[in-house]
Amino acid sequence: MNQKYKGILYIVLSAFSFAFMNAFVRLAGDLPSIQKSFFRNLVALIFAAIVLKRSKIGFSYKKENLKPLILRSTFGTLGILCNFYAIDKLVLADASMLNKMSPFFAILFSYLLLKEKIDWVQAISVAGAFVGSLFIIKPSFHNVELIPALAGFAGGMAAGAAYTFVRILGQKGEKGPFIVFFFSSFSCVTTLPFLIFQYHAMSLTQVIYLLLAGLAAAGGQFAITAAYCYAPAKEISVYDYSQIIFSAILGFFLFGQIPDFYSGLGYVIICGMAIFMFLYNTGKLKIGVNK
Repeated sequence: MNQKYKGILYIVLSAFSFAFMNAFVRLAGDLPSIQKSFFRNLVALIFAAIVLKRSKIGFSYKKENLKPLILRSTFGTLGILCNFYAIDKLVLADASMLNKMSPFFAILFSYLLLKEKIDWVQAISVAGAFVGSLFIIKPSFHNVELIPALAGFAGGMAAGAAYTFVRILGQKGEKGPFIVFFFSSFSCVTTLPFLIFQYHAMSLTQVIYLLLAGLAAAGGQFAITAAYCYAPAKEISVYDYSQIIFSAILGFFLFGQIPDFYSGLGYVIICGMAIFMFLYNTGKLKIGVNK
């Protein structure tokens, strides 16, 4: 198996893992998103600490990287909280699709933070994805799911900002496992006060579901890291959208959820824009644009 196919295999495995993470979060029932986030990140923290210890990377970081580490962790924490809230209130596939707006937001944040140029192909893709998201959000005062949908959209935006800071940290030589460790530690510390003062009692079943969500998230993080070690993002990132298929299947069999027509149309538009960008980035789409 060549490197590219290994990358595809790992990114599909990552999508599969994150789809199960979302399902376990939903199965954990009526618990605050902050509480769910704490347990999800606690498991990721333990895994990252083990990896750092075994790989002998260590727990130190470059002082000049402290600010981007904090910003990555802040946006990442906000992204998880918004995503978990959306998962609890929306059709599972809708919540997953809104979270997959993050690559398009990453383009915008790369322009703002890294001063990277946006060509007209990227601009069309971002605009098209935003139009697709409107079909999922269904902005209307009569839509009882408007707030959760907007939260899911905000989660995708925060995740896009977080991924941009991950890229900045990578360019500055910070190691991936330490970025995960710092983020997980930051999330646990910032959400811990809520658990202390407003802890909601959990059954053993809920604890198990949250631990499983953490395990699935850890598996997804390490799988996606492996994927991008084997192949560049532009060649495999589109396969990450397979999470929508997994989420739709899990949503149907576990919760009896069926996305409505407008959400389905939104999926098609957003995935279409992702495929359009994929073909353009890999040079398979010749449209006379200078990259």
